[in-house]
Amino acid sequence: MRAVLIDSEGAAPRLVDDADESLLSGDVELDVLLSSYNYKDGMALAGKGIARAHPLIPGIDLVGRVTGSQDERFSAGDLVVLNGDGIGESHHGGFATRARVRADALVRLPADLSPEHAAAIGTAGFTAMLAVLRLEDTGITPEAGDVLVTGASGGAGSIAIALLAGRGHRVIASTGRGEENGEYLRELGAAEVIDRRELSEEPGRPLQSQRFAAAVDGVGSTTLANILAQTAWGGTVAAYGLVQGPDLSTTVLPFILRGITLAGVNSVEAPLPLRERAWEALARELDTELLDSITTSIGLSEVIPYAERILSGGVRGRTVVDVSL
Repeated sequence: MRAVLIDSEGAAPRLVDDADESLLSGDVELDVLLSSYNYKDGMALAGKGIARAHPLIPGIDLVGRVTGSQDERFSAGDLVVLNGDGIGESHHGGFATRARVRADALVRLPADLSPEHAAAIGTAGFTAMLAVLRLEDTGITPEAGDVLVTGASGGAGSIAIALLAGRGHRVIASTGRGEENGEYLRELGAAEVIDRRELSEEPGRPLQSQRFAAAVDGVGSTTLANILAQTAWGGTVAAYGLVQGPDLSTTVLPFILRGITLAGVNSVEAPLPLRERAWEALARELDTELLDSITTSIGLSEVIPYAERILSGGVRGRTVVDVSL
């Protein structure tokens, strides 16, 4: 088994050509076909608090082919996808040629979706769809008004823009690299691109001018506080990230006086019915040609140095990891 391995806390990750498969545990055995690279993966490889067990194979995503199963729901040859559920954090993940995983979080790959596209979607796209479904479930429609997406150039933000635009929403994209990524974001479907400093530099009043009908936020902290203050009556903010920080300086006023919903999005612990709903929607709605246009590919041998690039903000869109390379 070839794998990227973090041996102990503080140890530098290494690529191992003959890793011991007895490290693995789980009721479904897989040949890993592809993984993808997420911000969390970069943090794990850089020793920034993501890895909760050692030794650990990182990689919070995998697409694979079942080779054996103790669970009757899966049989040898099935193509499956897994995002989160602790892999790459507390359990061995997708940066390897083999895996053993829990059946209860495993989703059979939708018939209309190739392994390559499923890997390109990964946790980022899965999270984006979970956020879009939260907006849908609270009654946000295109007629309600503009939807803001923060962290717009990242994987989840990019796919959120494409999904929301595909559903007919007018999308405002917030980014720190407007000159560099403005055209890219408009090609994804953004109607307007704003500088993230409009929301991130300092917290304003708890109630500000009503600007957004809804938002998908991956930033947190001051940015999220200002989004809540600028969300219109009855709006929803789906929050999935904390790039700026975990703090939230606000009051109850936006929730009481404007009836706003702050909806948390947790892709790691999403129950199986929600996982299946999200993946069915992704297979149905996401433009795969558009997905191809925002996806790059690297080999397993490139995973370790890639961490610095993704953590510095030098990656936009999605990155697939071909574990055979």
